[in-house]
Amino acid sequence: MADLKAFAEQLVNLTVKEVNELAEILKDEYGIEPAAAAVAIAGPAAGGAEEVEEQTAFDVILKSHGQSKLAVVKMVKELTSLGLKESKELVDSAPSAIKEGVTKDEAEVLKTQLEGAGAEVEIK
Repeated sequence: MADLKAFAEQLVNLTVKEVNELAEILKDEYGIEPAAAAVAIAGPAAGGAEEVEEQTAFDVILKSHGQSKLAVVKMVKELTSLGLKESKELVDSAPSAIKEGVTKDEAEVLKTQLEGAGAEVEIK
């Protein structure tokens, strides 16, 4: 049981780059597609209802930097590949879009990492 908790802790602490690498490994070596796994877990939708177009592109919006502005600036710099000055300007201009048009999974990962740095984040 301790091994599973340690494994879960490692998964939660992955960076976006590491999550992308993990997705590639799962796809290449095991044939597991990230979207296919989500559909398999969710199962078929309830029948009879009108088909609603599901949103596929999401924007990650920084609402505020919270108490730890420096940590948020560093995280934005790491996640966006912007320079330090541009990252600071982006954080200072909150609410602002950190990334636009990303998948739901990537948006959730970005939100988790930014919130871990102390930011208030919204996904639209």
